[in-house]
Amino acid sequence: MNFLKAEWRKLAIINYEINPDILQEYLPEGTELDFYKGKCYVSLVGFMFLNTKLLGLPIPFHRNFEEVNLRFYVKKNENGIWKRGVVFIKEIVPKPALSFVANSIYKENYHTMPMKNIIREKDDELLIKYSWKDKSWHSIEIKAETQTQPMEEDSEFEFITEHYWGFTKKEDKTSEYEVCHPKWDCYQVKQYQLDIDFHKIYGEEFECLNHQIPISVMLAEGSEIEVKTKKYTIKNNNQI
Repeated sequence: MNFLKAEWRKLAIINYEINPDILQEYLPEGTELDFYKGKCYVSLVGFMFLNTKLLGLPIPFHRNFEEVNLRFYVKKNENGIWKRGVVFIKEIVPKPALSFVANSIYKENYHTMPMKNIIREKDDELLIKYSWKDKSWHSIEIKAETQTQPMEEDSEFEFITEHYWGFTKKEDKTSEYEVCHPKWDCYQVKQYQLDIDFHKIYGEEFECLNHQIPISVMLAEGSEIEVKTKKYTIKNNNQI
C-alpha cells in the first residue's frame, strides 16, 4: 500500500566520510553499515517536497515545502537478498503538522524550524539554496550547470541515490518502508557554499563534520516518488 506520493526535486547532497563507530548507536536492529569503496558516508540532503499526497489526498497548505536531513547508509539481508537503505539522524521541515505526522506514523526524528529556499536559473547557471534556522540561519548553496546528465553505473552518485529503503531504530524493533522512484539524473556542480554548525543542529558526535571538507557535493534532479506503508521486524526476525 502506498502511504505517500510526492515529488522530490533539486536534491542538494553534501557527502562526508565519517568514523563508523559514531553511527553504531543509531544502527537499527538487523542492519549493518553500507560502505562505498571502503568508506563510510554520511550525507546532508536538502530538497523540495512537492505535490504531496497522504493516502491519495492532498493536505491543504502542506503540499510544497523544503526538507533537510542528515542520513547514513545501511543494508539488510533478507532471505539472501540485500535491501539497501538509509537511516535518518534528523529531518528538518518548516511546518509542525509535518513533523507530527512523520514522528507519529513513521517514528522518525523530525523537527520543525523556519525554512526558505532559492531555486533560480540565470545565465546558464542553476542556483539552489536551502536555509533553516534554530537560533541562527544555516544553509546549503550550490551553483551548477543547467543541463542534466544520466547516472553512471557503479558511480558514487549511484551509491548515494540508489538506496530504496528507510530503516528506523525503535527499541528492540526495526521499522522499514520502501521508497520507489526511477534512477535520477544529476547536474554538474560548479561551486558550493555551506554555512552549517553540525554540533548545534545534530549534536556533539557530529561536531567533527564542522572541520571536514566534504568528500563530494552532488545535485540530483529527483522525480516523483512513492513511499509504501511501513512494517516492523523484531529481534527474532518476525515481521509485523
